[in-house]
Amino acid sequence: MAQVELNAPAPDFALTDYQGNQVTLAQFKGKRHVLLVFNRGFM
Repeated sequence: MAQVELNAPAPDFALTDYQGNQVTLAQFKGKRHVLLVFNRGFM
């Protein structure tokens, strides 16, 4: 997995929401709060 520098801006990325729409991190620029949850699954 690629590493991100500490205190650096997060790189832009795109994910698909539960309705099948593509959502990018850039869409939230300027908003007050963004919560990201990543589930890497269970082993």
